[in-house]
Amino acid sequence: MSDARLRRLAGDWLAHGRRAHLVEVLDAQGSTPREAGARMLVSADAVEGTIGGGHLELEAISVAREALRHGEHAVMERRFVLGPSLGQCCGGTVTLRIAPLDAERLAAWPLPHARFHLWLYGAGHVGQAIVRLLEGIDCEVVWIDEREGEFPEPAALPEQVTTVYSDRADDEVRDAAPGAWHLVLTHSHDLDLRIVEAVLRRGDFGFLGLIGSTTKRARFEHRLRERGIDEVLLQRLVCPIGIEGIVGKHPEVVAVSAVAQLLRLSSQPSQTATAGSSTDASST
Repeated sequence: MSDARLRRLAGDWLAHGRRAHLVEVLDAQGSTPREAGARMLVSADAVEGTIGGGHLELEAISVAREALRHGEHAVMERRFVLGPSLGQCCGGTVTLRIAPLDAERLAAWPLPHARFHLWLYGAGHVGQAIVRLLEGIDCEVVWIDEREGEFPEPAALPEQVTTVYSDRADDEVRDAAPGAWHLVLTHSHDLDLRIVEAVLRRGDFGFLGLIGSTTKRARFEHRLRERGIDEVLLQRLVCPIGIEGIVGKHPEVVAVSAVAQLLRLSSQPSQTATAGSSTDASST
C-alpha cells in the first residue's frame, strides 16, 4: 500500500471512530527493513501498511494491540536491535513510536512525496502491465490513449492514475508539467514518433523512454534529425527501455524492466537518463 493511500485510510478510520494505533519508524541505523518515516496502522482486527515485516513487525503489532485492549493513550517509543534476540539478522537498530491514532497524529503525518510524475502513452498490453505494477508506489500517472475502450474500468484503476482519451495523443504532451517523465509505448510507430518529437521539442522533460529495439531507435533518430531535432536532445531519448540483465518480450517482463528503470532513476535524482539503455527486451 502506498504511503498516500495509507494516510487516507488513517483519516477514514479516524472519521468513523475506529480505534487504532499508529506505528512509525522514528530512526533506523545500519541495515534495517524499512527507513525512518515508514508507518503502519494497527487496529484490533486489522493491520495496514508495514514497517518491514518479520519479528520486529510482529512485536510492534503485539505492543499496539495490548495498548488498545487496555485503552492506553500514552505515546511509546521502543528501540529494537535487529539481532538474534529478536529473531532477525539485519544487524541494525530501529526506534519505533507507537501512539494512538488521533487528529493531532494525522495532522503531523506529512503528505507523501511522489517519486515521479509519469505521462504514459499507450494502453496496450505493456501499458496495462506497467499500471498494475505501479499500484502501491507513490507516484502520479497520466495515462493516455487514442482508443477509449482500451482502459480498464475506473474502479479497477490504481487511485494515482488518471486516464485521458484523446484523438491526438501527441497533443497531450503540451499539458505535462516541466520535468515530467514520459514513457511512450502506443500501438502505432507513427504515433510514437509524433509523441517523441513533441516531447523533444519541449525539451523540459525529466525522462523520455520509448519502447522498441535498437533498430527502431536508429530509424527514429534518422527521421527526427531530418525534422531538425537537436543531437543533444536526441541523446536523452532512452530506447530500448528497461534495465540491464532482464531479457524477454513478454509484456509483463518488459513492464517489470521498465518500472525497475523508473524506480532506479527516482532513487538517483542527480543522474540524467540518456540514450544508453541496456536491454533489447521490447522490440515492437
